[in-house]
Amino acid sequence: MPLFNVYPLYDVTPVSGKGIHVYDDKGDEYLDLYGGHAVMSIGHAHPNYVQAVTKQVATLGFYSNAIQNPLQKQLADKLETLSGCKDYELFLCSSGAEANENALKLASFKTGKKRVIAFSNGFHGRTSAAVAATDNKNIIAPINAQQAVTILPLNDVEGVKTELEKGDVCAVIVEFIQGVGGLDQATADFFEQVDALCKANNTMFIADEVQSGYARSGKFFAFQHYNVTPDIISIAKGMGNGFPIGGILIHPSIESKFGMLGTTFGGNHLACAAGLAVLNTIEEENLMANVNQVSDYFFEVAKTIPQIKNIKGRGLMLGLEFDFEVGDLRKDLIYNYKMFTGGAMNKKLLRILPPLNVEKKHIDLFFDALKKALN
Repeated sequence: MPLFNVYPLYDVTPVSGKGIHVYDDKGDEYLDLYGGHAVMSIGHAHPNYVQAVTKQVATLGFYSNAIQNPLQKQLADKLETLSGCKDYELFLCSSGAEANENALKLASFKTGKKRVIAFSNGFHGRTSAAVAATDNKNIIAPINAQQAVTILPLNDVEGVKTELEKGDVCAVIVEFIQGVGGLDQATADFFEQVDALCKANNTMFIADEVQSGYARSGKFFAFQHYNVTPDIISIAKGMGNGFPIGGILIHPSIESKFGMLGTTFGGNHLACAAGLAVLNTIEEENLMANVNQVSDYFFEVAKTIPQIKNIKGRGLMLGLEFDFEVGDLRKDLIYNYKMFTGGAMNKKLLRILPPLNVEKKHIDLFFDALKKALN
């Protein structure tokens, strides 16, 4: 049976990984500066991760959410400690799209309203309401387009105010650092005013931290760079270091009810073991500090390369913008220099999303290769 052909594929077949590197079926080593869309938060085959997942799968890999699972509480407590999001409650699911879908559903339940405000170049997933809130008409089917969504430009405070005052908006959803859209960020004033406007208009403020969360921005969550208090925080990608897991953090002002949300695979034993291994490693290896140190170094070196027209992002959620489309450059880097990088809706942007334990020496290798490729 052929696979449904929806992905353009590079002619590379990784078969193993270790730390910051992956290895293909020909034995070639690649420097992984993309981490599978920012999923590999603690690197490939990290000993803590391998041990935790191996032990758990040999004990109990899965049972339903109809029973007690102490691992869920352990994960929630560790997440509260490391993130600083005190008093929030955790609902576990299996992906970022599912996290945003549940966030939007919860916002609608809480407010009794149904319209959503999202922003230009935002990406929130490929499921029903999440994809409707995504600014990409090419991936929105007619069944998704029936959702009530208004897309506004980033930094348009007056536009947000006008729409909220109509009284029918259940949620404003925003990435504090846009991922697929191209690493754009709004101003602090915009984020803080939108937060206040939401609270004044019975509207839930949703922080989409699916890609920017889990220390990637240099703080545990990207919204923590600003003076805001989201009602709901969506998480996934780096949460499980490759194991499918997602979730939402829910402000205590939102009351839970039986049957309000549900999931088959979310919060299963194996997912929780993977999630705990990631959090424990972030803490034990002080990866937040490493993110900031390596990020500073990245900016320092990038500024010396004249072909780079703009450096975007924060922490290890980074983009290099050129005055040409980077598709061929990415191919050159992967085939001739054995390095994985990422693209974006902005075709002139090269995205860099390495594991959080990347070192300065890896950044040097990347920039040495980039200079050769550019010249």
